[in-house]
Formats: sequence, structure tokens, C-alpha cells
Amino acid sequence: MRATVIVLFLLCFLSIIVPAQSAHKHASDQARLPGAAFAALQKIDPERIRAHVRFLSHDLLEGRGTGQRGGDIAAEYIGTQFALYGLKPVGDNGTYLQKVPMVGITPAAETTFSLVSLKGTTDLRPLEQYVAYDQTQQPQSDVDADIVYVGYGIEAPEYTWDDYKGTDVRGKVLLTLVSEPPSDDVNFFKGKALTYYGRWTYKYEEAARKGAVGVILIHDTEMASYPWEVVRNSNSGEKSYLKLDGSPKLKVASWVQLEVAKQMAASAGMDLNKMMANARSRDFHPIALPVRLKAHMVSKIRPFESNNVLAMLPGLDRKLRDEAVLYTAHYDHLGIRPDMPGDNIYNGANDNATGCGILLEIARAYSEAAARPRRSILFASVTAEEQGLLGSEYLGKHPPIPAGKIALDLNYDDVPPLGSPEEVEVSGSERTTFYPVIEAMAKTFRLTIRPDSRPEAGHYYRSDHFSLARVGIPAFSINEGIKYKGHDAAWGLQQAEEYTSKHYHQPSDEYHPSMDFTGDAAMARFGFALGWEAASLTRLMGWQKGDEFEAARMKSYAGTQ
Repeated sequence: MRATVIVLFLLCFLSIIVPAQSAHKHASDQARLPGAAFAALQKIDPERIRAHVRFLSHDLLEGRGTGQRGGDIAAEYIGTQFALYGLKPVGDNGTYLQKVPMVGITPAAETTFSLVSLKGTTDLRPLEQYVAYDQTQQPQSDVDADIVYVGYGIEAPEYTWDDYKGTDVRGKVLLTLVSEPPSDDVNFFKGKALTYYGRWTYKYEEAARKGAVGVILIHDTEMASYPWEVVRNSNSGEKSYLKLDGSPKLKVASWVQLEVAKQMAASAGMDLNKMMANARSRDFHPIALPVRLKAHMVSKIRPFESNNVLAMLPGLDRKLRDEAVLYTAHYDHLGIRPDMPGDNIYNGANDNATGCGILLEIARAYSEAAARPRRSILFASVTAEEQGLLGSEYLGKHPPIPAGKIALDLNYDDVPPLGSPEEVEVSGSERTTFYPVIEAMAKTFRLTIRPDSRPEAGHYYRSDHFSLARVGIPAFSINEGIKYKGHDAAWGLQQAEEYTSKHYHQPSDEYHPSMDFTGDAAMARFGFALGWEAASLTRLMGWQKGDEFEAARMKSYAGTQ
């Protein structure tokens, strides 16, 4: 019976010629998956994914913290799996590991963070009311500076938007909102979809470029798309940074609770709600508040190296084997929080042991295929995603082959083991010239492409594919939608909301035997098929004309000449 089903599936699939030429005008009009690829795809096993997730999220790995024992064990485990599959190591010095130079920063108890106004001094409580790190990687920094409210803190000439209006903010601390001006117009900050301008990382980077010494981000659950607990848990204990590269950094990179910001505004005789509303206008101008930040930043500095884990399956075509399709998934999570009573291990079963399990199963399927694709296949399990996409940022700057020769990056991050999906999310893929192939493949797999269910959350800029997109590589994540076999969409949405509110970046993100990895295997098969197809096209993919990453792609092409 099983053999009959497989044969019927293959006949159905082979009857569809993927319109590769429409995906790229130079692509072969006969591109389709060969029988060897189908056979390999069918071997992807949900129980093998389960086994990887169970091990990687076990208490013995102590939450896979970056630069910590458990994280290093996870990297060695993944490298060992690559070796068992017979894949070529493409890390440093003929190994599977690419060393990523980093610095761990832990705020010390001596750190103080105070708001000084005409009404007096308010000392804020760490983790409860604020979180703050010193990005300069110095053991001690002092800040006593005026606070300037800069609205969303965005300068975006392509949208005719400038919150700074030429204001000199050198030496100042900037108070700013997360997210970006709300709009339904897709031509204005992409409407409801968050752009990179709305990400907290951009706010820090732009402020530092303009000479500010600090940033205070105002946390609002609706605007940030996650509760304060996520901010607290992601910014408690040691936080990792890439070793300084000469770019400007902040002495104070911080968040405060919404109520703290309201009290700050009130102490200046202002209303925060009105300030937030005013920031939605192009006419907004920065406001110097009669409030100062007085901070004594004391940090424990720990230089260390973490590792990306890299492997390759060399391609078959002599002309194309120096190009590659890349698969990525981060293996790190948040480690252990020693000051927390009870269960203090952040196991990260969904986030992102699932992605690693999928990556490993795809790698096994490729390695056991009876034939190889024309281009090479790269596999990268990266470190420090939870610290700000640091491992993938380093990979993007130091790829094993030039970025201009990487056809595509397919990323997996937090794929919930909830059963058999009827939808797939590939948000951002529509921005690439590969999208027609994706549409055809989704139909073949009987998967409906679901638009990003929460575009305002800016998920595209919150996972490792973004780091690869920044260097020009067409990149996106593959995940399930919210409609599962046997359930309606409301059930899937409820599962997603419950996970976000109760388990995301919490110790309760743990492995359970009741988890159903059918969907994870389905996403692995879908990504395997896409990757093989991308490895077979005559020309490399690119970004759609006018996309924000198009210029980086052109630059990466030029670097390969």
C-alpha cells in the first residue's frame, strides 16, 4: 500500500513542470525534480526529527547558552551528525566549526540607572523596570546626559520620513518608541508589515551613528508584539556581542517599562499618550525633556569564541559546483538563569531545537540521495541568534563561499510540532525572483501559502535569514501556517498565541513525548524540494526590482567577478 501511494504521489508530482523560466528569465524551462530527489525526500522521517529535538532540548544541554557548555555541546553534536552523513567540513582549518569571536557582557550589581528631573531622582529597579547593557564592551562607563525624545527614531528618506530633523543628538540619551508609524498604505513603511526601521536593533544602530551615548526604548506589548517578560528574559544575565569592529556603540542600550516612560513624561509635565500620537506625524520634531539619565554602568567582560557549524555536499556540475544553496537554523537558546528559583533552564525545544532537527534531517536526506544536485548544498547551524542574529551576521560577513555565489538561503526557526499542516508560511519569499517556483511547489505539496499572520511583528527581521539578506542572498524562513488537518484556523491561532504568551523564551519551552512532528517533516520535505530545484536552475536567483536588498545582491555579484 505504501509503495502504491508513493508511486501515485510521484506521478502526480512529475506531471507538473515547475515554471522555472517565469521565476527567472534565464532559468531552464524544463527544471524539475529528478527521481533521485523524490526518493530522498520520501526518506525524511518525523521520528528522526523528534530524536534530535529531544536531545538538543534536554536539561543536560543547559539551555544551549551562547558561549556556555551546553551551547558548545550542541555545536559538537550537530557537527558529529554532519560527519556521520559524510558531508564535507567547511569551517575553520578543515573542521565543521567556524569560530565566531565574541564578548559576553554581564551587568553587575553595582550598576545604577536613575532618572533625574526637577521633581527629584528616581532609581529604577533592574529587570522589573528596565534592562540595560553597555555595548562599548568596557568594564565601566558613566553617563550623565539629557534625554531627547525622538519619536520612532527613524530616518528613512525613501518614505520622506525624518524624526531627527537635523537635531544634534551627540552626547544625548534618546527616548524612542519601538515599531514604526502605523499605516495601511503598502507604499509607506510597507503598510502593516514591519520594516527594519521598526526593529529595536535599527534604533540602537542609528542613534550610535548619530553620536548618541544611549537609547531608552519604551516597551509596549502591542507595539513590540511580545510582553515585557520576553524583554526581561532576553536581557538578563550575560548577553553576547560580536567583537568590536570599529562601528560606533552605545554606553547605554536599554528598555523601560511603559509605566516608567509615562512617569518620566509626567515628571516633565507631559502626557506620554499625546507624545506617542504626535510621533505619527511627518511634522514631528525631537523634544528635549527636562530629564536626565544618570547611569553608572558596571559590566563583567568575558571574551570568548562560539561556533557556527558548517558542512557542504559538493555539487555535481563542474561549472556550478562553486555556487550553492544554503540551509540555516540556529542552535542556541537562552541557557540557565541562576537567579531564578525552580526551573531555570531555558530548554528551547520549539525555539529552535525543531529547526535544528529539520536541518539535520534535510542534510541526511541529501547525503543519502542516489544523485547530487548541480550546485553544492551548504548547511549552517548558527550560534547567538537569541543575542541578536550574531552568528548569522558573522556567517554573512565570512561565508565559506562568496555571498554572490549563494543562490538562496532557506531558514528554519521555531517550527511547532502540532500535527499535519495545510498551510505554509514563506514570508519574504515573494520579494525574490524564485517565488513562482515556490508557488508551484506549494500547490504540488497541497499547501496553501499563508500570508504573514502578524506582519506588524516584523518576523522577517527577527530570524537568521535576515542576516543573509543583508549581504544580498535571497533568503527567507519556511514555517507552518495556522491551519492543521483536523482543526480549523482558530485552533492554530490559539496554539500560536498560547505559545507566545506562556512558553516563548520561557523555561516551559520543553520537549514532550506528545509532540507531533508530522508538520516538521512536511516542512523539511518542502524545503528539500525547493533547495534541490534552486540548485538546478541555470542562473542564480535575485531580489525583485526595487527591493531593499537588491543593491546588496548587485554588490555581491560584483564581488565574484
